[in-house]
Amino acid sequence: MDGSKADAPKEMPLGLDDTTEEEYAFQSKLLLEFNSISNINNAWIFNSDSALASQGMFCISQSNLLANKSKKFILSSTILKESNSSVKFHWAPFPIEMSGASKVVPSPSGSKLLVVRNPENEGPSHLEIWNSSHLEKEFHVPQSVHGSVYTDEWFEGISWNLDETCIAYVAEEPSPAKPTFNDQGYKKGGLTEKDSGSWKGQGDWEESWGETYSGKRQPALFVLSTKSGEVQPVKGIDKSLSVGQVVWAPSIEGSAQYLVFVGWSFETRKLGMKYCYNRPCALYAVRAPHKESNATETEIQLTEVCQALKLTQTINSAFLPRFSPDGKFLVFLSAKSSVDSGAHSATNSLHRIDWPSDVKECISIEVYDVIPVVTCAEHGCFPGLYCLTVLSNPWLSDGRTIILPSFWHSCQVLLSVNVLSGEVSRITPSDSNFSWSLLALDGNNIISVLSSPVDVPEISYGTIIEKENNAKAWSWSNVSSPIFRCSDKVRSLLSSLQFSIMEIPVKVGSDNLTKGARQPIEAIYVSSKNKKTDTCDPLIAILHGGPHSVSPSSFSKSLAFLSSLGYSLLIVNYRGSLGFGEEALQSLPGKAGSQDVDDVITAIDHVINLGLASPSKIAVLGGSHGGFLATHLIGQAPEKFVAAATRNPVCNISLMVGVTDIPDWCYVESYGIAGIDRYTEAPSEEDLTLFYSKSPISHLSKVKTPTLFLFGAQDLRVPVSNGLQYARALKAKGVDTKIIVFPNDVHSIDRPQSDFESFVNIGVWFKKYCK
Repeated sequence: MDGSKADAPKEMPLGLDDTTEEEYAFQSKLLLEFNSISNINNAWIFNSDSALASQGMFCISQSNLLANKSKKFILSSTILKESNSSVKFHWAPFPIEMSGASKVVPSPSGSKLLVVRNPENEGPSHLEIWNSSHLEKEFHVPQSVHGSVYTDEWFEGISWNLDETCIAYVAEEPSPAKPTFNDQGYKKGGLTEKDSGSWKGQGDWEESWGETYSGKRQPALFVLSTKSGEVQPVKGIDKSLSVGQVVWAPSIEGSAQYLVFVGWSFETRKLGMKYCYNRPCALYAVRAPHKESNATETEIQLTEVCQALKLTQTINSAFLPRFSPDGKFLVFLSAKSSVDSGAHSATNSLHRIDWPSDVKECISIEVYDVIPVVTCAEHGCFPGLYCLTVLSNPWLSDGRTIILPSFWHSCQVLLSVNVLSGEVSRITPSDSNFSWSLLALDGNNIISVLSSPVDVPEISYGTIIEKENNAKAWSWSNVSSPIFRCSDKVRSLLSSLQFSIMEIPVKVGSDNLTKGARQPIEAIYVSSKNKKTDTCDPLIAILHGGPHSVSPSSFSKSLAFLSSLGYSLLIVNYRGSLGFGEEALQSLPGKAGSQDVDDVITAIDHVINLGLASPSKIAVLGGSHGGFLATHLIGQAPEKFVAAATRNPVCNISLMVGVTDIPDWCYVESYGIAGIDRYTEAPSEEDLTLFYSKSPISHLSKVKTPTLFLFGAQDLRVPVSNGLQYARALKAKGVDTKIIVFPNDVHSIDRPQSDFESFVNIGVWFKKYCK
C-alpha cells in the first residue's frame, strides 16, 4: 500500500502543470528578492546641543508575507555636518520593531513621543507617551469615548500643542446605541455586559466614505490632556461635518486655545473619498476643550458658546493647513480645479491666510493665492502644483519658504515656494530623470529619497550653496544607508537595465483641442542595456489608474521584477495624467475610452517605429482605469496584444454606476464637465446607453487576447461583479482567461500576500504568451 501511494501522481494546484509550476517556483523566488527591500514611511529630525549635529529617526516598513502585513521599524542616525558642507550619517546598528504601533508622532521639542496603538477588536485605544528613556504614561481610551484613531493620511490628524500639555487627534465617534432583542422581542433599556439572554441588533445603516472606509464610523475631533489623561470631544462642530488634518492655532496670551481642521460636509450620501480630491472641503477654527489657565473667565464664556468658524468662505476646497513658525499666516492646498470640473484629481493651488490676533475676525478673512492653477506651461517651465502631501513642518528658517514635493511631468521633484511672493523654484536637479520624495527638513537642509525605475532608492541630503553675486543653489549628496539594502542578485539584475523618458507627439484629430491638449505625452521606457541579438525583448505597456494620476520615474519593486524577467516596459502617462498642466488633464473627461486609448496606441507605435519593440510581442498591464484601458485596447486593437493582465478593471460603466462608491466618476469621465449637473443616483436610459458605449464590454466581441483578471472581493470602487461579467463573457467565447479573486482585499489589492501572488501570476502569464 505504501508503494502505491509513492507511485501516485502528485496533485497539482488548480491551473498549473509541470512547466508552469517550475516557472512559478523560479519567479516567486526572484520576486522574494525584490519584496525584501524596505521602504521609509516617515522621518523626523531633532536638534542636538551642537549646531553641527542632529538626530534622525526613520520609520521603516517591510513586507512580512507570512504574517500578511507590514512590519514597522524605527532606525536612528546621528547626522554630522562637516565644515566643507558634506554630511555623514552614523546609523544605529539595528532597527527596533514597533510591534502593534499604528502611528508615532514626536512632540514639538522632540523630548516626547506619542505612540498610538489601535485595537483589533472592540477594545480600547492605547495612547502612550514616551520620553528618551522610558514610558512616561499610558492611557486606555474605551470605545464609549471613541473608536480607533484615524491614521490613514487623509482624515488623520494628530497634533501636539506647543507646550506639549495637550494632543488633538481624529478618531471614530463612539458607537451609536443599537436596539436590543431577547426571547420576548424588543428590550427596553439596552444591553448590559452580563446580559447573555439578549442580543444587539444592527440599527440604522450608516453611510461611509467608501473604499477603505467601510465599517469606519464618522471621524470626530478629540483632545487628550497629557497630564491627566482626560479625553474630551471637541464641541461646536456641526454633525454634518467629517473632520481631519487638525493643527493647533498659535496661542495668544490671555485667550483660549484654538484648533484648525479640515471639514468635509455631506447631506444624504458620502461619496468615495480615497484618491478623490473633488470632494468639497473647508478650513474651520474651533476652541479646544482644555482651556488655558491664564484665559479670563469672560473669554472662556464667550468662546464656549461659539460654533466652529469657517475660515475659507470664498474657496470650495482647502486642506493640509500649516501655520508659519511665527504664527503670522496659515498656508493650505486647494483642489478647487477638481471640485469645479468633477475630475477626481487635478492641478492644485496653494493659498495663504494672514492669521488675525482675534480668531473671531476669521469670519471675514481674505484668502490670497500663492500658486494659482497652471493651465498650460511653456516647454521646460513649471507645469503646475501636483502635491499630495505636506510635511508637518515644511518651513525653512526664514519662516516664509516651504518645501513641497510635486509631479513635474513624469518625475516627482522638490519645490521651494516663497509664500509671500509666490516665487516657485525647482530645487532638485533639472537634468535628472530620477524622482525625489521629501522625508524631512534638517534646519535649512533637506533629507529626501531619490530613485528611478532601475535604481533602488537612496537617501539624498540637500544643502544651500552660496554662489557669486549672492546667488544660491542647492547641492545634493547621496547618503550611505542600510535601509534600502538589497541582494547582490537584485543589484546585478538592475545594473543591466536602463531607462529613458520619451516625449511622444499626440495625434490631433480636432481643431477644438486646447494648446495644452496638443502637447506631447510622455512614456518611461525601461529596457536591457545588453541587446544580444537583432530581436527585441517582449514589451509590456504599463497603464496607471485614475485616470487622473501619474506613473512617476521612481522605483517600483513589482515593475523592477518584471523588467528583470527580460521584459521591456513602456510606462505611459497619457493625456489626463497629473503633472502636465490643467488643459492637458481636462482634455480627457468626456473622451475616456477613446483619447486615452489613442495615446497608448500612439506610444506603442512610437517605440515599434524606433525599432525598440516587436509588434508581435506586446502585452498590456493595468489596474482600475489602467484595466479599463487594457480591456479597451484588446477590444479596439485585437491584433496588437499577445497577452493582457488587469487588476480590478472598469469593464462596464453602465453596471458600475449603480454599485460603486464614486458614481459621479462615471458621469464626469463619460460626459466631461457636463457630467456634474447630470449626476443622479438614478441614471436615465440615455445615461446607461452612453456609459455602455464608453465601456470595454462594448468591444468584447472582437477580443481574442489571453487575459488574466485579478480581483479584490471587498472592492467598493470597482466591485468584483464588474470585471467578472467581462471575464465570464470572454471565457464563454473561448478566449483563454484566468481569474483570481482575493477575498479580503479592496481596490488596491495591496495586502502583502495578495500583491505577491498577483505579480507572480502576472509574470507567469506573460511568460506563457510572450515567448
